[in-house]
Amino acid sequence: MSLALTLAGSGLLLLQSAATPPPDACVGAPWNAFDFWVGDWNVYAPDTDDAPGPYLGHNQIERINGGCLVTEHWVGASGNAGNSINIHDPLIGEWRQVWMSNGWYIDYTGGLDEAGAMVLSGEAYTVQTDTRAPLRGSWTPNEDGTVTQQFDQGDGEGNWQTVFIGIYVPKADDPRAEEAAAARGE
Repeated sequence: MSLALTLAGSGLLLLQSAATPPPDACVGAPWNAFDFWVGDWNVYAPDTDDAPGPYLGHNQIERINGGCLVTEHWVGASGNAGNSINIHDPLIGEWRQVWMSNGWYIDYTGGLDEAGAMVLSGEAYTVQTDTRAPLRGSWTPNEDGTVTQQFDQGDGEGNWQTVFIGIYVPKADDPRAEEAAAARGE
């Protein structure tokens, strides 16, 4: 009998939940610290003196689950793809990103620096070679509405090498949108 009441009570709770969605739980600081990265982006290498940077890929960043989770869906120009989940971890008071693609796993934590850039540090694991390396990532909002993403890989002895720089351009405002769409085969 108590099982039937429990199930009936659960059903009522579900009906109430469906009728009145709960308010977003994760609003304001610190949950909104990564909002500058949320959007639909075309990503390019930095321009050189001679030419605009080539198209690198498309990235869609969304806040879901009441604003508590930021998801990333990357598709590179070469067809590589990857996804990340990003959360403000209240247990450690830092942002955490876990990235997975075909061959790469990254797990790092951090937060906003004094200039307003998101800076995360941790480790990258390469599946094919079963190797680990220190990795640092930064996402810097720019005045023109773009975001610069940079990854630096360490050798474990304090030496760092930049391995990626991408300029995120809002897809809706991208003056090179036709070029990006052609690169995606659209």
